[in-house]
Amino acid sequence: MQKIRFGVVGTNFITDWVIAGAREDSRFELAAVYSRTRERGEEFAAKHNIPHIFTSLEDMVTSDKVDAVYIASPNYAHAQQSILCMTHGKHVLCEKPLAANAREARMMVEAARHNSVTLMEAMKSTLHPNFLAVKDNLHRIGMPRRYFASFCQYSSRYDKFKEGIVLNAFRPEFANGAMMDIGVYTIYPLVALFGKPQSVSAQGIVLSSGVDGQGVVNLQYEGMNATVLYSKIANSQLPAEIQGEEGNITIDRIQTPTHVKFYPRVAPASGHEQRSEGEVLTIHENHNEYYYEVKEFIDLIEQGRAESETNSHQTSISTLEIIDQVRQQLGVHYSSDDE
Repeated sequence: MQKIRFGVVGTNFITDWVIAGAREDSRFELAAVYSRTRERGEEFAAKHNIPHIFTSLEDMVTSDKVDAVYIASPNYAHAQQSILCMTHGKHVLCEKPLAANAREARMMVEAARHNSVTLMEAMKSTLHPNFLAVKDNLHRIGMPRRYFASFCQYSSRYDKFKEGIVLNAFRPEFANGAMMDIGVYTIYPLVALFGKPQSVSAQGIVLSSGVDGQGVVNLQYEGMNATVLYSKIANSQLPAEIQGEEGNITIDRIQTPTHVKFYPRVAPASGHEQRSEGEVLTIHENHNEYYYEVKEFIDLIEQGRAESETNSHQTSISTLEIIDQVRQQLGVHYSSDDE
């Protein structure tokens, strides 16, 4: 069995989580870490038993130490770093959102094709077995009529924001904000299932730093409506739901689906409403939630495939095209938009 040697870019808690999931795949080998400072690189390497430390990304990707790179740097750096890696023949698994905007995502896809390497957005939810259960059973709801998803999670960093301390999560120069951070989890599955909508209409709250704190987006498809809610300044426990003429599917958490049910439409009897108990579609797995994205990525590399069927290049681009429209309507602007 051939090992795929990974270098990682980004030494934050997300990288910790992904490494934990990745190590459940025996083909994964953690070979190198890039950090701007030697001290932080050595600390992270000691924590995860990483043999090679680089303070230059170019040195890492021009070396013979890695085959692929996982990128978890700030959003504004995704495109530049990914393209550098791919230019030197390295496969790239890049955190969501794939780039700061759709223009950058197209550049990344072109770089992947030009250099014959694999590029995939690290959207964990759409590769989870329970999302695949949704896809496999979607035909049972008949004509789809509505998609609803909500991901609202009060950020601990917002407390600092209210004290006048603006951390990276709320800074536009990092291409951050609520939509980029967690709203993308509501949009990406929609696009993966139904493609790009005909129109997008957004409302939200823009914070004093210039990023969105929360929002609601209505999306129109032919014969179907979609509504998503997202927030970093309030909590919600609302599940996701896909409604059709013959039934509906509920998903407990759109960002990490752990419980899925199908409810067939039940005709009323004798004028009384009839309710179905629903059919549990949940697939119980013992793997870490981040395992599936790494497995998919390594599968693609082994098979010589440029992109994932589910987390496809077009899904990533279309998702960012929607997010670009949302930001434009809310008045959220990044310096990356001017390049």
